[in-house]
Amino acid sequence: MACLNILRYPDPRLHTVARPVAAVDERIRRLVDDMLETMYAAEGVGLAATQVDVHECVIVMDTSETRDHPIVLVNPEQIWQSEEMRVAEEGCLSVPAIYDKVERHASVKVRALDRQGEGFEMHAEGLAAVCVQHEMDHLRGKVFVEYLSALKRDRIRTKLLKKARDEPRDD
Repeated sequence: MACLNILRYPDPRLHTVARPVAAVDERIRRLVDDMLETMYAAEGVGLAATQVDVHECVIVMDTSETRDHPIVLVNPEQIWQSEEMRVAEEGCLSVPAIYDKVERHASVKVRALDRQGEGFEMHAEGLAAVCVQHEMDHLRGKVFVEYLSALKRDRIRTKLLKKARDEPRDD
């Protein structure tokens, strides 16, 4: 397993729409393992393949308190959402140290394939519902800051670009 490089907003690759996975094979399982290692190392609760510059429909997440219940969603499809909406503060591994409130469905049901390629459905509420919607947005090329005002987005973009310029490079 290996930790992968996480793309940082406003990297244009974060806006790439992911392709469906043709087959859950050894390559996809290796990607899933690397994504889980990357997510846990970065102390995140979710990670979409888009964020590691792989533009296929793969999500890993773990919203458990014990951080030992990973969920793998290959080719996820949201098949139901509650009418009830909730506002929650979100962050993102691709937008480090930035948090803001986003309105999302309070609960959702998703159909996907697991790490073995077996189909399943998952009902998510609370943090898990926020996480799955957030990560599915990544697969559609959308970053959570796009829910914010243009002024906030511009401030975040400027702040992160400045931070990237000021960080030492590994070249």
